Amino acid sequence: MRCSPLPRLPLVLLAAGCAFLAACSTAASGAAGSAGSGRGPVIQVVAAENFWGSIASQIGGRHVHVTSIITNPDTDPHSYEPTAADARTIAGAQFVIENGIGYDPWAARLLESDKTSATVLNVGTLLGVPDGGNPHRWYNPADVHAVVRQITADLSKLDPAARSYFASRQTRFDTVALARYHALIAAIKARYSGTPVGASESIFAMLAPALGLKLITPYSFLKAISEGTDVTAADKLTIDNQISHHLIKVYVYNSQNVTPDVQAQLAEVKADHIPTATITETLVPASATYQAWQVRELHGILAALAKATSH
Repeated sequence: MRCSPLPRLPLVLLAAGCAFLAACSTAASGAAGSAGSGRGPVIQVVAAENFWGSIASQIGGRHVHVTSIITNPDTDPHSYEPTAADARTIAGAQFVIENGIGYDPWAARLLESDKTSATVLNVGTLLGVPDGGNPHRWYNPADVHAVVRQITADLSKLDPAARSYFASRQTRFDTVALARYHALIAAIKARYSGTPVGASESIFAMLAPALGLKLITPYSFLKAISEGTDVTAADKLTIDNQISHHLIKVYVYNSQNVTPDVQAQLAEVKADHIPTATITETLVPASATYQAWQVRELHGILAALAKATSH
């Protein structure tokens, strides 16, 4: 069945979004010393992962200097071993953002050993997600907005004189920088809601409901791949059946975590001509903004869905 074309965003909004994307990057924002307003020192921000660092940089603008520790797309945040330089970086921070939920336990260890007085934003604690829950909260649009609000609140406490500046940056981020991101999510949900899909790990379990997609891969399999634990024979059999009988229309996989089990599924999916889409754990490229990265992935998911339903 063919679907109607995607709604176009107003040109003014697209132009504004492009301008904002060009002005922002995931690299450190500002420099140590005095802020652009001349009212005080720039806030030293450290993010355990660069997707949170990108957002903090865009909210903080010239009033922050953001350093993200995990930036290499080939690094597995789950098993990352911090360096002495990482410890020094966190020791010098005024504001630290860690994901929590068992995703980056090394960050908590560094904070504990340093006995830092820095303001700490633990995403899992903010959202009320305990260890053992799905840690991939940056793939949940609602959770991202909650983190954005908290980053703005924490920066405002650290630099009250810049409160209105941070509030303005937050509004612009929500309405301009994320405009295309929200438009794509809405379009996919409107056109493909209820479409059964498969995935390689729990990272997609955060985004699939927001897109209105029906993720039917056993969650026990998704969790096992994400955490690097053994996959059950029953789960493998279930997924093999879903693929061979075309019970899934699209297969979404994390290209940064392609285990032998995932490789086997990819081979089956391709043999059965089921379209695939890729997502990644961290920003790709590392220099991308959070929104540019997410938009590119959403385009890939949209293309796979369109291909799957075009016959």
